[in-house]
Amino acid sequence: MSVRLSLALETGGFALPAEGRIAVFHPRMDHDLSPLPKERLLLIQPMRAEYDAFSAQGYDCRPDLPADMRFAAALVFLPRAKAQARMNVAQAAAVTDGPVLVDGAKTDGIDSIYKALRKETSPSAPVSKAHGKVFWFDGEKDLLSDWLPEGETLVEGFVTLPGVFSADGIDPASRLLAEALPAKLGHSVADLGAGWGYLSRQILTHAEVEELHLVEANHDALSCARRNVDDPRAQFHWADVRGWKAPGAMNAVVMNPPFHSGRSAEPELGQAFITAAAAMLTGSGSLWMVANRHLPYEATLAERFVKVEEVEGDNRFKVLHASRPRRLR
Repeated sequence: MSVRLSLALETGGFALPAEGRIAVFHPRMDHDLSPLPKERLLLIQPMRAEYDAFSAQGYDCRPDLPADMRFAAALVFLPRAKAQARMNVAQAAAVTDGPVLVDGAKTDGIDSIYKALRKETSPSAPVSKAHGKVFWFDGEKDLLSDWLPEGETLVEGFVTLPGVFSADGIDPASRLLAEALPAKLGHSVADLGAGWGYLSRQILTHAEVEELHLVEANHDALSCARRNVDDPRAQFHWADVRGWKAPGAMNAVVMNPPFHSGRSAEPELGQAFITAAAAMLTGSGSLWMVANRHLPYEATLAERFVKVEEVEGDNRFKVLHASRPRRLR
């Protein structure tokens, strides 16, 4: 949180260089960056909602790290995924000629990152506050090269990256949904929350599909999807599903929606996906979705569709088919 950043700056232990760009890796909307000089910051944020929010505040944002650009200092806000956290810290060290500050909650694995860094370099003593810690070390190009992925990660022939959903294997719920899809989906289809493209590639085995829209909020995941889905019928959209406007009415929507942005379940995310799907479908269109069995989606589906049925499932997941969207006034 910003309270730890402010504390690090106020103690004088973490001193920003007087000049030069400052890279900020994966800040979230609840991070207050006001103690930093806005005109010198470059925010690396692959998530569309956060990217748009910070851009609206006047920050210079990029979805990924620019090639051949160096920085006077860097800040890394740890993500939840351990492999992604190590990769981000290593990337920051490699492109920074000055100090690299690492901030994270205990639940983000800040203690394990600190312990691992002590084997590689000499980080400062950590500053603890608000159930987390912040510390810093001097960047160096090859310091943490072994923390970076060795080439691309392949999962059954699919390219993935640390930090994207199901980076280490095909999600069993998505596989169940793919197996349950009907032979005919229609000409225009949307894959909402497409991730790195597993479901999309299955959808494109249906010859009737003439266009498929992959909508994904994580730029890293969408970059993988562009590699994994090599088909002229595919159109890629870096967008938050909740605000995306389809270019036309869809015959079908297929989705395995996210149900958390932090550590706690947030069913309203999936419910928002259902609402978005209903709005973009034709009057005779269908939604095909999979979800963890405990998630309460049936009520929202019944509000937005005339017919709802479970067509496949097991003790963990349920595949739901909803047809004939209701037009709410």
